[in-house]
Amino acid sequence: MKTSFLQLRGIHPLAWTIIVGTLFGRMATSMSIPFLSIYLTQSLGASPTQTGITVAVSSLVGVFASFYGGYISDRIGRKKVMILSIAGWSIVFFAFAASNQIWMFFIVNTLNGLCRSLFEPTSRALLSEVTPQEQKLLIFNMRYTAINVGVVFGPLLGLWFSTNGSSSAFIMAGCIYVLYTVVLMFQFGKHPIHIESNSTTEQRITLKKALRVISQDRIFLYILIGTTFCVLGYGHLNSTLPQYLALVPDLHNGATWFAYMLTLNAITVLVVQYPLVKWASRFAPVVSLIIGNIFVATSLLLYGLASTGLAFMIITVIFTIGEVLLFTMMDMLIDRIAKPEWKGTYFGTIGFNNLGNVCAPILGGFLLDVKGAQHSMHIFVPLALTCALGLPFLIAAYRRMNLSYKH
Repeated sequence: MKTSFLQLRGIHPLAWTIIVGTLFGRMATSMSIPFLSIYLTQSLGASPTQTGITVAVSSLVGVFASFYGGYISDRIGRKKVMILSIAGWSIVFFAFAASNQIWMFFIVNTLNGLCRSLFEPTSRALLSEVTPQEQKLLIFNMRYTAINVGVVFGPLLGLWFSTNGSSSAFIMAGCIYVLYTVVLMFQFGKHPIHIESNSTTEQRITLKKALRVISQDRIFLYILIGTTFCVLGYGHLNSTLPQYLALVPDLHNGATWFAYMLTLNAITVLVVQYPLVKWASRFAPVVSLIIGNIFVATSLLLYGLASTGLAFMIITVIFTIGEVLLFTMMDMLIDRIAKPEWKGTYFGTIGFNNLGNVCAPILGGFLLDVKGAQHSMHIFVPLALTCALGLPFLIAAYRRMNLSYKH
């Protein structure tokens, strides 16, 4: 216990700010964004395909902008990128509250993806830089814990706000991000960091060189492709499942069950995360990703067999175990294989795996349109198989890593 307390005392103030900010930020996001699919379908009359495209555009922007977010932060500094993106994020949520047409939600969700793809890789790179090597696993897992503490309360608050006006959750989310911006500015002023930019180093960072470094790292490329399919499987939790639960004929109050599933998902993470991480840390991080992919793919298959709210809840626990195995070790894996001067670029480039989040709502919405919610196995078998396509690439990365360590 003494060691843990000393470890916590040694955490950089900016790291604490990001972790606490992540908690409240994810609470704000999860009280609004996951219900976007249901709102567009039930309130605005959008088809599942229209809804899928509107939800997917956020991740599509993220696929292309995430690399630039990490790259730009390597060039001009973490502080500028983080403050500008988090301030822009607060404006985005107020814009959500003012939207009342499908095309408006499409545009605003595009900006949502842009802000997230700039802020996320930059904040993770900063966490890596201000944290000693022996504390990095602790810090990355604290960040993941913060995400899930926020998601415990966010969906329930979202349900409550939805009874008091559809825009209330977005307005509250915007206010939280305004506060996050102010606190972040204050902390950067009080605790200036000296890793502001790598552009003055002997070897000037250029986009062409960054792309060359990434493309020559075969282990990273296998991990990138493999995790794209993992993210594709995970992405159905916030896109295909809420639509399916709202449409499936045998289940009443699908939106309510979905909120309960999200909350159970977050609580399960908090319960199993540290025991699982302790177990998984005995192996190479990529092994955790392989097992996680198997759990997520299996749970997607089981969702197709479920017909009661209780069954969906039980399967969500299985899904969550896979999620924990996937995402608790991903940051640690990227930190381990990234070259020190390219931290932001690596954390930004791994954002290309959000292509899975782009494909998830489009694929799920298309299958719902073509097959209908009553043909569940015709929907969930393809979803499970596409998730499992990540396994060959992750196994190839594992084998290549073993070979590189032997040599």
